[in-house]
Amino acid sequence: MEKRPFSVEWLAQSSRGGAQPMAAARRPRSPPADPGSQESPPDRAALRDREAANSSSPGHETEVGGGAAAPGRPRTKFSAAQLQELERSFREQRYIGASEKRRLAAVLNLSQSQIKTWFQNRRMKFKRQTQDAR
Repeated sequence: MEKRPFSVEWLAQSSRGGAQPMAAARRPRSPPADPGSQESPPDRAALRDREAANSSSPGHETEVGGGAAAPGRPRTKFSAAQLQELERSFREQRYIGASEKRRLAAVLNLSQSQIKTWFQNRRMKFKRQTQDAR
């Protein structure tokens, strides 16, 4: 079995059970011979997936001038009170434990993964600040 690089299209099709060899995936798709004929089911599904990836979901804010945003939840806007409590906790300890993460999540009405991510991002910001100061 030879190893070949994969494409996003191949990965999407393989998850639906319609994986194709790379040569077939690279070939440009030609329009149907008869304008009234229907596309095959894998082609329709691939088109639907691409359209869904290119359009933003309703209720999600899009950032102006930003790069390609990952699909999923929109960026969280922390309130001033939330930031104050997160910063206070960060000053006390840069790495948050499980119990403190649960406590902060309950107090600030955020998920534990949001707390964890905020701490990861804050440590990176701290690292950049200390490197810039040198």
